[in-house]
Amino acid sequence: MLKILLVVALVAVAVYLVVRASQGGASALGRSLGRGGPKRPPKPPRPRVIAPDDDEDFLRDLDRRKPHGEEEDGPAGS
Repeated sequence: MLKILLVVALVAVAVYLVVRASQGGASALGRSLGRGGPKRPPKPPRPRVIAPDDDEDFLRDLDRRKPHGEEEDGPAGS
């Protein structure tokens, strides 16, 4: 009886490994056995690009350059 349980357990492990390898390729099998390759470090986040309309200094400088009596451009003809 003990031999039958041992055979069933070995067959179950073999089936598990075959299914795992077929789902994720050879690397999944290596990871499941604890032999995964070296992991890549995560990529650092890209710096946020500041457009001129996001830059407070740029907008402040535009306000300084604009003549004081001039308003925003309105629709043509008004």
